[in-house]
Amino acid sequence: MKLFYLTFLSFTFCQLSLAQLTVRNDAFIFASDIEVYVEDDVNLTEANSTFYLRNEAQLLQGSGNTGNSGVGKLSVYQEGTVNQYAYNYWASPVGNVDANSTGNRAFTPNKNIYDVADLTNSNLAGYSTTGYNGTSSPLNIEDYWIWKYNPGTDYADWIFVGESGTVDAGYGFTMKGTDAGNQQYDFRGKPNEGEISVAVLTGQETLIGNPYPSALDAVAFIHDPANTGFLDSASLYFWEQDQSIASHNLTSYSGGYASFTINAAGDVRSFTPATFKTYNGDGTVNTIGSPSTSGKEVYRYIPIGQGFMVKGSANGNLLISDSHRTYYRESGANSEFFRTAQQNESATNQNGQSTTNGSDVLPSDYKRFRLNIDFNETYTRQLLQNFHHTATPNEDYGLESNMYSTLNSDAYWTQNSKKLVTQANAYDLNLAIPVVLNLNNQQLIRFRLFDVQNFDNNQPIYIHDKVNDTYVNLQSQNFEINLPAGNYTDRFEVVFVEANTLSTDEFAENNFNVIQNNNTSELIVLNPKKLDIENIKLYDVSGKIIFNKIIKNNNERLSYSTKNLSDGVYLVQTTLSNSNTTTKKVIVANKK
Repeated sequence: MKLFYLTFLSFTFCQLSLAQLTVRNDAFIFASDIEVYVEDDVNLTEANSTFYLRNEAQLLQGSGNTGNSGVGKLSVYQEGTVNQYAYNYWASPVGNVDANSTGNRAFTPNKNIYDVADLTNSNLAGYSTTGYNGTSSPLNIEDYWIWKYNPGTDYADWIFVGESGTVDAGYGFTMKGTDAGNQQYDFRGKPNEGEISVAVLTGQETLIGNPYPSALDAVAFIHDPANTGFLDSASLYFWEQDQSIASHNLTSYSGGYASFTINAAGDVRSFTPATFKTYNGDGTVNTIGSPSTSGKEVYRYIPIGQGFMVKGSANGNLLISDSHRTYYRESGANSEFFRTAQQNESATNQNGQSTTNGSDVLPSDYKRFRLNIDFNETYTRQLLQNFHHTATPNEDYGLESNMYSTLNSDAYWTQNSKKLVTQANAYDLNLAIPVVLNLNNQQLIRFRLFDVQNFDNNQPIYIHDKVNDTYVNLQSQNFEINLPAGNYTDRFEVVFVEANTLSTDEFAENNFNVIQNNNTSELIVLNPKKLDIENIKLYDVSGKIIFNKIIKNNNERLSYSTKNLSDGVYLVQTTLSNSNTTTKKVIVANKK
């Protein structure tokens, strides 16, 4: 195979493709705002052989790699997003160069993290701090806060790394920031490549992340057939912490995990923000902290250095592969290190569209709403509901996220004994979606809607209190209720029609009927007792309103042509002047 040797070269154009890349002696390559694609391996031969990735330049490698080698270093920057009291979750794109071996090497903080001096020069970061606080100038990292987690279920399962411990490629680690806040770090070492395995166990968490000096496509990773049997609810979880708390005491911490998943087409991103909790000294949950109001988001393309938690659905290994890598600038709309939004482009979907509130625009065959549930004016749990005709009563991979952990007082969707923050259903007007509340004390609860997409403006979205038999249309008002402590597993549900719209004694007793005559292509309403009809609405099964007829009479018979309707199932909703309503399902099958 042809080798590509470099003594000195600087690249600033869009893309460079090579069969193999070798840098020798004191030579270096400087890549700026460019994708460097190497089909095989990268060989940074001697200790002074250096490969600089700058200004969003990234290195991608093909599937035929024999393994990177050499004791030279690749250098790539990433910025932390927290102060000295809070954690970022990281995954290193490089490993140590203690030996000239083929394949990935473990990351060691005091050998791989550097303090930036200028575009090409950096000094190893220091670890001499006071009061457990990292400092920016010069860079001193407090090694007490560097930990890994693979895999486990309890606070005690965290493993100390410190400045001289090791983290294998693919796994993540925690590290608190510095007094600078958005601290810049220079990761220098042997670039990771190839197929990387990370262990997961059923029901346990593992801290992993993007192990490459390039973006990682979440769609390719989540939907890789090698991962679908091991990644619980197709979800990634991202830690966020309240940075207004200037304390290192665990009992003062306030933080939680945001959830993220994405469908196989990459056009439906489902993200719910963290709801913070506080902790006892042993790491167990204490009381509630506060809501996340930072605006932090997760997008399809996971940037260099980003760490996150996953849960195992079975014992085995998740695969992170070169085939999951892609060149996508972190300043683009669909990539962001998990930080407060400060993108160069507005938050958009793959088609470059966004709603007025910044949420992704859905494909036309999807519906969505977010239900915000406020607890005692203190914090908010956001629940997301996706609707698509392919959704099932069981797990819908890439459209649903299980809850990472519950708070002392919390709310969630429920499905097959699992607790979900994001759920998918096939839309049906007769659908009833339970909302479970667990309250540890008496408090005010508020239900409110956010980000309602692709619903007809006239379609109600009710919260139904089954105990009081009340319906509140959240499209037009919030619902508040003061509840005592307890578990409310079968009291609240989201519905789209009121229960008395499904069948009422009044309609049955008066022989009221709605029929579809497919021989004459007519929808017929029979009203022999001359009930006062207010209006008649016709919906298709997706909930789209076909017509809304204002009647305001008591005719014994009404008819409407269905010749122009597509064959299929429809719902006819009839409302009387006394507000009683009935809904009847009809099948239109026009004669050809």
